[in-house]
Amino acid sequence: MSLLRRLEKKHSSQAVKSSGQTQTGTVTPAARPVLIRKADPFVKLKSKIHEELVAAVDPSLLNGAEDPAKKQELERKLAEVVEQIIDEEASHLTTTERQRITNDIIDEVMGFGPITPLLTDPSISEVMVNGPKQVYVERSGRLEITDVAFRDDAHVMHIIEKIVAPLGRRIDESMPMVDARLPDGSRVNAIIPPLSLNGPVITIRKFAADPFTVEDLIGFGTLTPDIAEFLEACVRVRLNVVVSGGTGSGKTTLLNVLSSFIPSDERIVTIEDAAELQLRQDHVVSLESRPPNIEGKGAIAIRDLVRNALRMRPDRIVVGEVRGGEALDMLQAMNTGHDGSLTTGHANTPRDMLSRLETMVLMAGMELPVRAIREQISSAIDLIVQTSRLRDGSRKIVQITEVQGMEGDVITLQDIFSFEQQGVDEDGKIQGRFYATGIRPRFMDRLETAGVRLGPELFGSY
Repeated sequence: MSLLRRLEKKHSSQAVKSSGQTQTGTVTPAARPVLIRKADPFVKLKSKIHEELVAAVDPSLLNGAEDPAKKQELERKLAEVVEQIIDEEASHLTTTERQRITNDIIDEVMGFGPITPLLTDPSISEVMVNGPKQVYVERSGRLEITDVAFRDDAHVMHIIEKIVAPLGRRIDESMPMVDARLPDGSRVNAIIPPLSLNGPVITIRKFAADPFTVEDLIGFGTLTPDIAEFLEACVRVRLNVVVSGGTGSGKTTLLNVLSSFIPSDERIVTIEDAAELQLRQDHVVSLESRPPNIEGKGAIAIRDLVRNALRMRPDRIVVGEVRGGEALDMLQAMNTGHDGSLTTGHANTPRDMLSRLETMVLMAGMELPVRAIREQISSAIDLIVQTSRLRDGSRKIVQITEVQGMEGDVITLQDIFSFEQQGVDEDGKIQGRFYATGIRPRFMDRLETAGVRLGPELFGSY
């Protein structure tokens, strides 16, 4: 049993005794027999420290530990007790070893256990825990194995519960999957046995402490200044934009940047499964879906939130991702006066994105003719921005495509900007160029009516 759980149990038992009530504990899955990749030489000493801390640390310090002053007080108390125990039990340890043990204990109590250093490392963009003895990270778009390890399955389960409990969510055998977020907005997914055969699995998509700006994306090579100018103009004049791409292609990051172009005097309503967007405007209302309770009731889906958002007087509706029947409500909102809406979706090409939207509209349970669905899509969506994560780990906008309308039963598309891959350099980095197709979009009249002037050279050959 981890330190924080034992401190909380001690604190809870004191409260139970004072109130005369009883309380049942949560049974954690038994640890699986696993092959230890790298033994921790200080396991016994840490266990001894855990025992001493349960008795030495006042459990009331855990309440409000988010407050910087209380957090500092708890960290100071922990460091003092750890140092005393080390002096008594292992005085031969070096300063470096003492500091390592102290940091591990503080991470266990104040952070998220062994993965805390990975979460604070700015060079890491994703953390993947594949059971207790295998932890990978993504750095610069590439996967790397780490030497981080948990004690057992129960240790991983404790960290998952520590993440989801403050959000009012749960994970157990009856609901073995959960989406959540860390306090800094990083996205978390967890799945546990019996669905996962590796033991409890955690996937954390980290977000930068300071959200990326369009200048950052230009510096990364995700887009060019001309493309950035064009996208900013499209958002400001209230075009409806869908960001399409595969997993990890940078859709949410780009959506965040596009949202930053929305004027600060507009009311924005964001709708997400787990709140991730980090908008800088003042007038932002963030809505988050809710999973069912232990009785299987009380779920609030994205679709319910989209319908409710229409009654909240939004100037803009930003949906983190459409993946089901909410696509129909989103399209209807775009077609009934809520111009300037933004969303993302999973698809490999702009054409595939349209096909997915058709499928998602049918998932709403409305038996609409395919032509009627396509007419809704073609009249609602103005622009599809296709993102991709290339083989070298870089993320780029590979197509910006205008939805021009219907020709017969087919939605017509026209690329405005594209990325052409030209080769790979000696370091394995993909070389290529962004170029304009030479086609002026049909919505140029809307831009000019709104007072936005884009020079003809923007759409010429680079």
